[in-house]
Amino acid sequence: MKLIRHIGLCVLSISLLACGATNAPAPTTPANPTNAAPSLSGEINVFAAASLTGAFTDIGNEFQKNHPGTKINFNFAGSDQLATQMIQGAPADVFASANSKQMQIAVDAGVINDASRLPFARNRLIVIYPHDNPAQIQSLQDLAKPNLKLVLASASVPVGGYALDFLAKASALPEYGTSYSPTVLLNVVSYEANVKAVLSKISLGEADAGIVYSTDASSISDGSIGTLAIPDGLNTIATYPIATTQNSANPSLAQAFVDFVLTAEGQQILARYGFITVNDPASTSIYQLQIDGNLTTPLNLTADSLAGFEPQQVEFEGQSFRGLGIGQLLIQIQPKADAKTFKFISSDGSQSVVPIADLTADPRAIIAVESDGSFTSIIPSNTSANQIKKLVKITVK
Repeated sequence: MKLIRHIGLCVLSISLLACGATNAPAPTTPANPTNAAPSLSGEINVFAAASLTGAFTDIGNEFQKNHPGTKINFNFAGSDQLATQMIQGAPADVFASANSKQMQIAVDAGVINDASRLPFARNRLIVIYPHDNPAQIQSLQDLAKPNLKLVLASASVPVGGYALDFLAKASALPEYGTSYSPTVLLNVVSYEANVKAVLSKISLGEADAGIVYSTDASSISDGSIGTLAIPDGLNTIATYPIATTQNSANPSLAQAFVDFVLTAEGQQILARYGFITVNDPASTSIYQLQIDGNLTTPLNLTADSLAGFEPQQVEFEGQSFRGLGIGQLLIQIQPKADAKTFKFISSDGSQSVVPIADLTADPRAIIAVESDGSFTSIIPSNTSANQIKKLVKITVK
């Protein structure tokens, strides 16, 4: 009897243990912290060109909705002013410039993380005038009318420099004449600190005409201004680069913001404000040269951005060409160790592949700028590809 009672107690104990195991919660597998997306918090200061005010404000609002607990503080001004502020120590985490020149100045000063630099949008120029058009502007030639009041941005501001480029290009054409640019410049009544100030003066009727970005003109919906297009041959497709700073107090948040600008959502917001997005076929232009592929630093060149390089001049087939030496270009873009070739691609689709070794062996090889602002590769030692006109892309492989 004792033995039977003992066996019965053992069976009851085992049954109770089994019931307890059945009702106990299943163990959970701890989350793997290495696979979890890093949480973003804190705030950053984004220094952005004045022409980005509307688009970046919306981008910032969307970013903060997607990442609660973050705050984006914007500083909008002329790109030259922003570069100067950063160089003088103003705390910034991201810089979005309206041209490559001011970005390069910040890079050279050591305040920008150059490895993070990427183009994110493009823009173009347009002439604006008050809605009642007091100067009766019907054509670009009318900007040279006596006593016309013209407002431009300062030459140190990207849009101001592009406006001067437009006038210089026009003066080289017979329908405008060599006196066009100096005559128009005599009509300038003020040079403003940024493009928004030009837009404001014209919309308020304080001058007869101004030159701004097309995105600024499209931001005015009350009918207070009229517009006059500048044709591609005289225009500049301005490339906007963005990068994080070297001494960002919140580098992960800064990089996340840059990444968001380049997402489909960020690009859609830019497109809504009239910017040419980086994936838009319209951004492929003979007036800009895209350089990418197996290299460290992708580059987008315009005639304006070449001003930051030491020019090189060569004589080829009885003509003189001036531009960026391939040697300087290689230093700038830093092809990776296994890179072997340059593929040159023209606007008409024609291509030529040249070994990097051949380029480095030819001290006269350059990327030249034509009088119309387009690019031509000059490689005197390579008979199969010694001159490619209307160059739009170089891919390093």
